[in-house]
Amino acid sequence: MGRFLAANGFGPQDYRSAHAWSVSDLGGFWSALWDFCDLPAEKGAVAFVPDEAAWMTGARFFPDASLNFAEVMLRGDADAIAIHAVDETGSRDGMTRGALRAEVARVAAGLRDAGVEPGDRVGGILPNTADALVALLATASIGCVWTSCSPDFGTAAIVDRLGQVSPKVLFAAGRYRYAGKSHDVSDRLAEVLVRMPSVRTVVLSGPEVDFRSPASVRIERQPDFGRPSAEAYLRLPFDHPLYILYTSGTTGAPKAIVHRAGGVVMQHMKEHILHGDVRAGDRLLWYTNTAWMMYHWMVSVLGCGAAPVLYDGAPILKTDGGLDCSCLWAATERLGVTHLGISPKYLATLEAQGYHPTEHHDLSALRALMSAGAPVMPAQFDWVYEHIKRDMMFASISGGTEILGCFLLGSPIHPIRRGQLAVPALGHAMAVLDDRGAPVIGRRGELVCTEPFPSMPLTFWGEGGDQRYRDTYFSDRTEVWTHGDIAEFLATGGGYVHGRSDSTLKPGGVRIGTSEIYAVCGTFPEIEDCVVFGAMHQADEEVVLCIKPAGGIAVGDDLVKAIRARIRSEISPRHVPARVHLVAGIPTTINGKRVESAARTACAGGQVKNLGSLQNPDCLEEYRGLRREQAL
Repeated sequence: MGRFLAANGFGPQDYRSAHAWSVSDLGGFWSALWDFCDLPAEKGAVAFVPDEAAWMTGARFFPDASLNFAEVMLRGDADAIAIHAVDETGSRDGMTRGALRAEVARVAAGLRDAGVEPGDRVGGILPNTADALVALLATASIGCVWTSCSPDFGTAAIVDRLGQVSPKVLFAAGRYRYAGKSHDVSDRLAEVLVRMPSVRTVVLSGPEVDFRSPASVRIERQPDFGRPSAEAYLRLPFDHPLYILYTSGTTGAPKAIVHRAGGVVMQHMKEHILHGDVRAGDRLLWYTNTAWMMYHWMVSVLGCGAAPVLYDGAPILKTDGGLDCSCLWAATERLGVTHLGISPKYLATLEAQGYHPTEHHDLSALRALMSAGAPVMPAQFDWVYEHIKRDMMFASISGGTEILGCFLLGSPIHPIRRGQLAVPALGHAMAVLDDRGAPVIGRRGELVCTEPFPSMPLTFWGEGGDQRYRDTYFSDRTEVWTHGDIAEFLATGGGYVHGRSDSTLKPGGVRIGTSEIYAVCGTFPEIEDCVVFGAMHQADEEVVLCIKPAGGIAVGDDLVKAIRARIRSEISPRHVPARVHLVAGIPTTINGKRVESAARTACAGGQVKNLGSLQNPDCLEEYRGLRREQAL
């Protein structure tokens, strides 16, 4: 970061001026970033073409460029380690860049032999393994579009996603391991193939399985797929599609978001090299699955000369003696991980279990700990620096699947402040708008972006995709991206994200977020999980808190009184829940995020759309039976 700022005339203490330059001289900033990263591609003479009539949706970046994502990722010394593959049993393997390039070339030849052409879709139903990464890079190398799900997704969730985009080839695992158990999903795979008639070839990864496939589908094994071939990368325009990712889909069918190759390269190189301080030879492990955007974000460290650590399995294992919290930390120590990505919920579990990584593991190589998926509370910052490592960057980051990156994130040249996201990302013109539509500091409002950036979606897949894309992010404010988060910017230059605006509560007409309530509830070991939402009562919205007690613990009036008292004293009286219910389950997406809207809709007696996006849709029956008069 310091070298990049200096190369463009800014001192390391003048980030604000550098950020202002990055969002005002769009062509200059993104062109300078391209040069700084020394991309193996043709940039062209023009970096940015504005569109006065459609300032954001009509803007173009690098219209004359040609590049290939896989070529950028696979550059470098053939003998350098490219990837580390680790699983929950402790087994590990590695692959050099030369070996990875050879595997990608072999599988790419198999894809060409299977009849796929640039722009065709290739799907994956795979765990986080080397096979999945090879399939992704091979797909990109020939100009096809990669889209993936995790093998633990149900049939409906897979078909609702991949079925939208009609893949010709499907890479799949018929069996996977998680939490100490082997899961055979071959029957599910057979059903998926019946419901996705576009698939003509299936390439199986992992342990062999037997299943009935349609007669029209050719079955191959990934180790035997393709043929030895020379490296070849098809360079295509900057806007050529690379990935299709999906929203959680809890308010309707999952939106299939198409991302352009050039936008992904520029966004991820900026975030890794500048904001993350990722260097050649580093090792980054983010606990994720192949469906989440953080998987795609993680693998892009290849383009920095770093190695992604592909972790397959559960981060915490149940044993006869209790929970084993060592899995990720043992891998971090053994491989010398420099950058580790987790979630606030994972940190809360470690704290509740009294597991202090610094007491059990040598973390001397670790330079950065990062967290995404939900706000990190100030007390968790304290816990991280006390019980993990003091001398490192801790970065709470926030962005989204729709930009395949971050609006607010960390910085290696800024101080760490409790609870804050350190800086708005270079190249993103962020603002927080109040109810007047005016930008505010120190007050909550809608998070927006007012200038175009390369990783904006190309479109939504399917008929009317351009219009659906505009309706989603630009209907509230013409040519201003409205992200759907409630945020707060501070005089320090950093800020907070308080949660999704569609889950914001307004008791008494005052807008409040849910993140602080979750933070307080997280301090009670008696609570395993919880969900907060609003319910109408006498023409006003009241706060409803549903608690899933930790195993074997009886929750009574005394605990509920203590929770209410702590919320009142640490946040405000308006945050105090009017209703508290004990529940057996908390509705979550397949990726583990709470779905407040589903809980709210079920409690109000409405119909929750697209239950296939939920990990545990059956739990909503309990919410439909919740009555105000029965609350604690």
